[in-house]
Amino acid sequence: MSHDAQFTHAHMVLFERPIAAAPDAVWAVLTEVGRLPGWYGEGIIEPGVGGKVELMDGHIRGTVTRWQPSRMLAYSWNIFSPGEQESAFPESYLSLALVPMNGGTLLGLTHLPVLEAFVKLNAMGWHTFLDMVDAAACGHRVEPRETYMMRNAERYDLTLPS
Repeated sequence: MSHDAQFTHAHMVLFERPIAAAPDAVWAVLTEVGRLPGWYGEGIIEPGVGGKVELMDGHIRGTVTRWQPSRMLAYSWNIFSPGEQESAFPESYLSLALVPMNGGTLLGLTHLPVLEAFVKLNAMGWHTFLDMVDAAACGHRVEPRETYMMRNAERYDLTLPS
């Protein structure tokens, strides 16, 4: 045992996705859960720091930590099984940064820490989310979540359960 600091590394997933839509349009998709029901399910992201985050019928719960409209959204992220009041998983943090770029938006997504066993699955999931956000923000038809997941599972060399 030592009183000195210990240095570790945490896994994270990081994306930078150009989207051909204005930051306001991307922000609306990120914060108004009804615009992306295939991802958010039944849920809410309460506006403002301290707002409640409850997505996928309560499967995901957290608290808004940054709320800067059309620029930055961040919230804690934790997974709960039905009926659980305490999660079996460590809390993590999701940050979504929107930067105007060439008439569109550069959307940066950072999720950390990610448990090592779930790094590829996490990346596949966030890739799916970004595909859906991109389609919705650009006014295109958003395909079912499973369609994107199947395509992205192959990209990350994952086998999804039937």
